[in-house]
Formats: sequence, C-alpha cells, structure tokens
Amino acid sequence: MKLTDLKWPDVEDLSRDTPVIIPIAAHEQHGHHMPLYTDSLLLGEIVRRAEERLVDDALFAPLMWLGNSHHHMDFPGTLSAEPRVYLDLLNGLMENFLHHGFKRLVLLNGHGGNIVPGAQTVFEVRQRNRDRKDLLLLSATYWDQSKITEARDDFAQDAMGHAGELETSMMMVIRPDLVGDHASAVEVTKGEAFATANRGWTTKDRSGSGHIGVPAAANAEKGETLFSIFTDGAVKLISEMRDWDGQSWNG
Repeated sequence: MKLTDLKWPDVEDLSRDTPVIIPIAAHEQHGHHMPLYTDSLLLGEIVRRAEERLVDDALFAPLMWLGNSHHHMDFPGTLSAEPRVYLDLLNGLMENFLHHGFKRLVLLNGHGGNIVPGAQTVFEVRQRNRDRKDLLLLSATYWDQSKITEARDDFAQDAMGHAGELETSMMMVIRPDLVGDHASAVEVTKGEAFATANRGWTTKDRSGSGHIGVPAAANAEKGETLFSIFTDGAVKLISEMRDWDGQSWNG
C-alpha cells in the first residue's frame, strides 16, 4: 500500500503490526554520465516493485529524496541536509508513525551517506522508547540485502560503487535517456588504505570525476538482474518484519 494513495480512515483501519517502509535516498552528483537524482530514481523503482508484490502486507511512505550528501558538495547541483537536521528529520518520521500506533518500521536506504544516520536514528528512537518490548525498528540499505556476486559471474565490481557499474546498469533499465557516455569513464578503484578504520573523506579525495567503480562495464541486462535481486532482498526483509512474533529477538 502507498501511504500517498490512502485516506486517513484507511490508515486508521490498518493493523498496527503492518510493516511501515520509509524510503530514504539523496540528490547528489553521480559523475559525468549520471543524473543528480540517481539514488532516488533507483530506490523508487525498487520500492515500486516491492509494493506491487507485497500489496496489502506493507505500508510504503513517500520517498525522502533529501539525504546526507555533504561529501559530494564540491560538485554543483548536490543538495544535502545538515547532519543533525537530517538525523532529526529521520527521528521525526519514525516518531510520527509510532504516534499513529505503528510498531514495525524500517528506513529503507538507497544512498551510502545515509547508512550512518539511519543506524543512529533507530538507536536514538529505540532509547527514547526503551520500555516498550513491541517495537521493531530497522535501518537497511537495499544493496546489503542480496549477494551481488551470486547473481551472475560477469560483474566487474563485487560491491556497490558510486555511479559505477551497478548503478549505471540499473539506470540503463529505467531511464536510459539520462545515462551519458559511461563507456569512456575510466575505472576509479575503491582503494584499500586504512580500510580497517573509519576515515573522514570527501568525494574529491577519491575521485575527481565523481564516480567510483567501473561504469564502462554497465549494461541494461545486468541492471535488470540487479533490480530483481535487490527487490527480492527488500521483499524478504519486509516479509520477516510482517512475520515477527512481536516480542522476541529472533522471532
């Protein structure tokens, strides 16, 4: 169900054990060959496919397009919420649904810069509601719900990279008209230095062009495979939320 399509009495009639999905993405640069709205377009398509499969088993909030993108601000067109403002926004969205009585909430993320704020948000909301035993509060990034390398053996990348092979392939499925000359984009490696630590960085520290990965390896066939496995992963997670026993850690 799409929250945008319901009237308030429709929402009032829903079971409060219905999983609520709050999609969060971003509006930021994606190299020379991809549009600024890439993250939101890709997550929006995964949400669309998941909602079609789950029908009345889950409630989908409108996609939040503004994300935590300060590391991309050197590139014109990037829009980013201030970090604490963004945390307060996500906290508020979750508290809104708790106020309405819903108990099973997930921030479904489609942007790497939102991973830390998403995790911090569910931590903060849980601490404010620490006496309740009936809450399931999750933050999940869609590409972490599936194993990419098990889907096919011709990927040049083994993980998501910013505006790289995977995102470019997916955009070639839904908006090929917005994909520029990806074939001439040179590979930009992730790098392994200080990989055991969390390092402060800006995108230009790593990539002058704005992309990370191998855009030249992208094609629409790979993109459709990715949409399929990422949607499967999202549906599996939401189904587990639906089937949770409402109390236990593993139930």
